Amino acid sequence: METQRLLLYLAFGFLSLIIYQTWLQDYHTPVPTVQTSTDVPGATPTAGGTSSASNAADLPSAVAGSIATATDSGNGVDIPTVTVSTDVMDVIISARGATIVGVELLDYPVSIELPDTPFKMISDDPLQYLVAESGLQARENEAAPTHRELMTPEAESYSLVDGQDSIKVPFVWTSEAGITVTKTLTFYRSNYEVDVDYQIANASSSDWTVNQYRQLKRKPGTSDEKQQFVNTYIGGVVSNEEDRYTKVSFGDMEDEDLNVNVTDGWVAMIEHYFAAAWIPTVAEQNTAYSRYLPQENRYLIGMVSASQVVPAGSQGSFNSKAYIGPKIQDNLSAAAPHLELTVDFGWLTIIAQPLFWLLKTIHGYVGNWGWAIIFTTFVIKAVFYKLSEASYRSMAKMKMLQPKLASLKERHGDDRTKMGQATMELYKKEKVNPLGGCLPMLIQIPVFIALYWTLLESVELRQAPFMLWLQDLSIKDPLFILPVIMAATMYFQQKLNPAPVDPIQAKVFQFLPLVFGIFFAFFPAGLVLYWVVNNTLSIAQQYYITRHVLASSNAKK
Repeated sequence: METQRLLLYLAFGFLSLIIYQTWLQDYHTPVPTVQTSTDVPGATPTAGGTSSASNAADLPSAVAGSIATATDSGNGVDIPTVTVSTDVMDVIISARGATIVGVELLDYPVSIELPDTPFKMISDDPLQYLVAESGLQARENEAAPTHRELMTPEAESYSLVDGQDSIKVPFVWTSEAGITVTKTLTFYRSNYEVDVDYQIANASSSDWTVNQYRQLKRKPGTSDEKQQFVNTYIGGVVSNEEDRYTKVSFGDMEDEDLNVNVTDGWVAMIEHYFAAAWIPTVAEQNTAYSRYLPQENRYLIGMVSASQVVPAGSQGSFNSKAYIGPKIQDNLSAAAPHLELTVDFGWLTIIAQPLFWLLKTIHGYVGNWGWAIIFTTFVIKAVFYKLSEASYRSMAKMKMLQPKLASLKERHGDDRTKMGQATMELYKKEKVNPLGGCLPMLIQIPVFIALYWTLLESVELRQAPFMLWLQDLSIKDPLFILPVIMAATMYFQQKLNPAPVDPIQAKVFQFLPLVFGIFFAFFPAGLVLYWVVNNTLSIAQQYYITRHVLASSNAKK
């Protein structure tokens, strides 16, 4: 009975944790406000509701320690764009600041129903808005190629051809004073990294003090980006030497502007399976910042570098890179230290990482993620076989005591004190530990939760087929067959456990399989597959051990 009660508490606790985490998601969508300059200290609104300061609201001037004036030179005209095609992405770059305003990931369809429509990771569509901006800042009243300035591209389109490993896409900006900046974006074959280089030629008559900034600007998270009953974080992340992975939610950005020193770190905007990140050069000193732009209803997170002085008649440079693509751990770790942590396995990462390695290794042999989940479950059950055996033996012994416990309840049911004493004496006499079935289970719980997050967070399972009707393990079972099977396995497993003496508890337990079946009907099919296999193996192991214990007991009699 004690074992059943603890299992009930653990089950509801686990489900409550999932629901609570979903409820706490920072998917807050603020109401757009009237366009004013109140987000910029000291700005004076004009008759049109904007000012030169409000134009610069999305520049990191407050963090950089200098004020840049944005000319917003492209208003009222069509902004030219440049298209870039590689083997893994199609990219659109706006001539305004050479900003990346479109990225389609060719190997990741938007859904299995639309296999020829690539997923849009970056887009300037208001409904899907996420852009990667970067630029240079100068001192007050000095022109500089911010992300708002028009730049001149050399060509309208680029395409990676056979035998070519990279594409360089240059944009040029020239000031009236004679300063020329060439911003070059470099794309690589089979790679989601983009190098961004600035080459500065100062042909003016004075020194030029300038710094670079890089930022990601995004719309709020919306309900269409979430999976029902599944909590996946959407928002900002910052990494530095002290804190390798810190979430900066949209709510955090509204409450307070981020201002954190970053060396050998990065900033990112992430969602369930994909990440966009800005990564500085090694040992470069930066300040990470965030900002909420109420007039646009946008959020941004970025980094600004220390200033560099380019002497008159001399040259200078800035370098950086972006990662825009799926959260494949090998790719992420190759792009930047700790970037793989954007695959957020939560507080059980130390357990989840080895489990993912095991899952990926098995997939390398079987070539199917469904079978990889099944064989991974077999391995986990084998590792915990002895613990499970001890637990099931204890449960079997408890089941044998049910008639005697029922008799004690009839005799002392109204006297809880005497009932408790008699029950403990019975346990002592029969040499049964009522918690013997619980402790081994408790040890296994962290592994089960870690595997849950492993299956949930791995982009490798996105649109991964198994067999028959299961053509996407990352979404719910379309026919609800797996949840029904899972509920059935829970029911059969329940019959092998000792039934609660209390009739009310017994009725509650009868409904547990139905409750779990309803919950798991909305979970990704890969997770439900794991639970079905785990329950089936548990039933087989428990049935064998129960028969063995009962046979041994009868032989002694």
